[in-house]
Amino acid sequence: MSDGDASHNLPRGKPAFDQDPHRLREISERNLEAAIGREVRNFRRQQGMTVADLAAVTGLSIGMLSKIENGNTSPSLTTLQVLSHAFSVPVTAFFKSYEERREAQHVKAGAHIEIERRGTRAGHQYNLLGHIGSNSSGVVVEPYIITLTTESDTFPAFQHEGLELLYMLEGEVDYRHGDEVYALKPGDSLFFDADAPHGPETLVKLPARYLSVICYPQG
Repeated sequence: MSDGDASHNLPRGKPAFDQDPHRLREISERNLEAAIGREVRNFRRQQGMTVADLAAVTGLSIGMLSKIENGNTSPSLTTLQVLSHAFSVPVTAFFKSYEERREAQHVKAGAHIEIERRGTRAGHQYNLLGHIGSNSSGVVVEPYIITLTTESDTFPAFQHEGLELLYMLEGEVDYRHGDEVYALKPGDSLFFDADAPHGPETLVKLPARYLSVICYPQG
């Protein structure tokens, strides 16, 4: 595929870069009413209910529910109990995003952890750059630096769940994904569904290093 054809294969829909990075989300999340309202709206939508449906089930007015969802009122404990019964969730579920700790990990140069990932082939050195387990996004992300040397096996048949992004840092590798083989050189990237067989097929120029970022659903 030529560079000129690349735009025809971009994903459809609203991309993440359309989101406003300057939106002051942290301020609203420090507000308890806003956090409760967001959870009420999320539970309602997850169960395919309209505000009118929820009003009919709970006996609360549409106006009151709209105020709760928009964070414009502080619902009483009795109201939260009524909502918890309607959604079949504990009352504490409405406070989740308010109490949740947002984690970050800073890994200094040379301080990454060398691990043996399941399915790792001989001579494939995996250095984990950080790991955050259970989190509000529902997604687990594993960032690695992978190093291949003359001691490394070729193995184009890795398979695992999720999506994977490769970014070539050093060396050259012919990398297979399904029926296609991609010549990766420094600065090249490859983004793919990791459920298809994939992996380095030919080690063209060694040593080779690339960033691998694997994303998959929690649980």
